[in-house]
Amino acid sequence: MYEEYDFIVVGAGVIGPALAKGMSDRGRKVLVLERDLNEPDRIVGELLQPGGLESLKKLGMEEAVEGIDAAVVEGYEVIYEGERVHIPYPEYSPDFDLAKTTQLGVPATGRGFHHGRFIMNLRKIAREQPNVTMLQATAVDVIKNEETGRVLGVEAMVNGEKKPFFGTMTLMCDGTASAFRKQFTYIKPVIQGYFVGMVLDDVDLLRPNHGHVVIGAGHKPILVYQTTPTEARILCDVPPPMPSASNGDLKRYIEENCLPRLPKQMQPAFRKGLDNKKLRSMPNQYLPATVNKTPGLVLVGDAMNMRHPLTGGGMTVCYNDAVLLCEMLGPQSVNLVDEEQVAAIMKKFYQERKAKSAVVNVLSVALYKLFSAETRELKILQNGCFGYFEKGGECVRGPVSLLSGLLPRPAVLFYHFFAVAFYSIYLNFINKGIVGFPLALLQVFTVLYTAIVVFVPFLVRELF
Repeated sequence: MYEEYDFIVVGAGVIGPALAKGMSDRGRKVLVLERDLNEPDRIVGELLQPGGLESLKKLGMEEAVEGIDAAVVEGYEVIYEGERVHIPYPEYSPDFDLAKTTQLGVPATGRGFHHGRFIMNLRKIAREQPNVTMLQATAVDVIKNEETGRVLGVEAMVNGEKKPFFGTMTLMCDGTASAFRKQFTYIKPVIQGYFVGMVLDDVDLLRPNHGHVVIGAGHKPILVYQTTPTEARILCDVPPPMPSASNGDLKRYIEENCLPRLPKQMQPAFRKGLDNKKLRSMPNQYLPATVNKTPGLVLVGDAMNMRHPLTGGGMTVCYNDAVLLCEMLGPQSVNLVDEEQVAAIMKKFYQERKAKSAVVNVLSVALYKLFSAETRELKILQNGCFGYFEKGGECVRGPVSLLSGLLPRPAVLFYHFFAVAFYSIYLNFINKGIVGFPLALLQVFTVLYTAIVVFVPFLVRELF
């Protein structure tokens, strides 16, 4: 006789333990399967935006960022061609879509931390719940009812032996390299490039407790953020094909294309890191969410939806989704066996998640395109984006409210993106002067066309 669970959660990374905790709080019996319960060592999932932190609080897991030497993140410092602009996180406002807050008027903050320490805290909290069982096991296949197609659970390898595990619902949270995604969705992730980086020790940051984004017309974006009060992660965008690390090409690329672009005071720590540490890389992928129609199974987290990591919004989307799923599927009043009821709930889930996820996802792709600036028109937009930030006021507060995950409103994103586009055109006329007026006039149309192509298709795909 096999034990049956309400939910089987495959994967105990960023979102799996949160789902387990949220479902357990609602009296649900949960089994979590994770192939390796040792502390992970990865260069992803290290920056939690304020919106993601708020969702973590709603799940009752804010303790996960405590006791791991996490760094408080107060905003961003953007460096463009040697010029700087400060972009602080906004103060909490009634405009933000927060269920409850007593922090009105207090500046929002995020957290930077070591990924592995954070994950171990999440797992610890989940394990302590009375209705949660966590096992080290590798899921290798789904168990289906051959007649109806409903997923009944999974088969997993436990200590070298294949065992079946049965649950009314299976939540697939097996990450970016999901082994099960292709069975349930036809869309494949698109690799947009690679982040290559390392941890810097005692780096002299321009503005401590802030993410640093280094951009310019002649290079790809560079991101630096603190993971502890004394350590910072640096991530350099490298276009495909990835240079070989084994023959030294990758290190040489970083030395020639990234090191000179950093502010002078940050270069010694980077040089020391290049001489003494191994470069690590990860693919930057984009995967739009699709509605999964397989009864008994839900793809969640990066298994379902990915965006460019430049804006650090991945965990915010994950925890927003976890809050919604737990609120919708968790209550005892939901009959998880009733396929019609669950299908109606999942339809509502996909509709409600769109606004929040669309803003983060589209902003990540749009900003990456602007910050990479591979064409003349994108360079004009890049210059205009920085100039827009320099204006301050709502030109900073609006975009950073979107970026932080506190203001998930597509209409506000649309407004600011095209405000940047028109301001870019204005600055282009100023920079070209009288002699360059005819070219600037022509570029009104090419820049607007580029802005539309960069922004609108992704927004439409995410919302519809």
